[in-house]
Amino acid sequence: MRKIIVSMNVTLDGFMAGINGELDWHFPLWNDEMSIYFCDQLGKTDTILLGRVSYERMARYWPNKTFTGIELEYADMMNNHNKVVFSQTLESATWSNTRLVRENIGEEVLKMKQSPGKDMIIYGSGSIVRSFIQEGLIDEFQIWVHPVFIQHGVPMFRDMEENIHLQFMKARTFRSGVVILYYKPWQQ
Repeated sequence: MRKIIVSMNVTLDGFMAGINGELDWHFPLWNDEMSIYFCDQLGKTDTILLGRVSYERMARYWPNKTFTGIELEYADMMNNHNKVVFSQTLESATWSNTRLVRENIGEEVLKMKQSPGKDMIIYGSGSIVRSFIQEGLIDEFQIWVHPVFIQHGVPMFRDMEENIHLQFMKARTFRSGVVILYYKPWQQ
């Protein structure tokens, strides 16, 4: 069965973006070592799952910028991987290889997990991550913790109805001080 992996950048004080969705806090810490690892991570998947806000931001960015080096390889995968956007308000999804899902999200995701292919990954998209957690659809969390405090912003997880327990798997540290913490849902 295909896994759903959440890969999320977060500040040390628990924010996944600034108040207006800014990600400027993570760019000063980003380096080639992290780019290579990120590219390798995306290469192990074939489908990107997104909420409306993340989709709109990424669809404006990835197809419209010139890249070189490892970023070119990463951009090629971002543009050519299958993408599924979960939204009840988005009118259309025009980024290449994108499909829009408006209803029966849980059923659709279960079908996708059982279909052939590589694992699926979610970047950002806090609302669908929260929904998928509540439905027990997430198989792994890869939380990229950046050693920075921004004090205000979009919390990584908000409005959770119950406590969610995770089991630590491993950690990876980069020269920039960013640490990826790997967790899976707690198995009792």
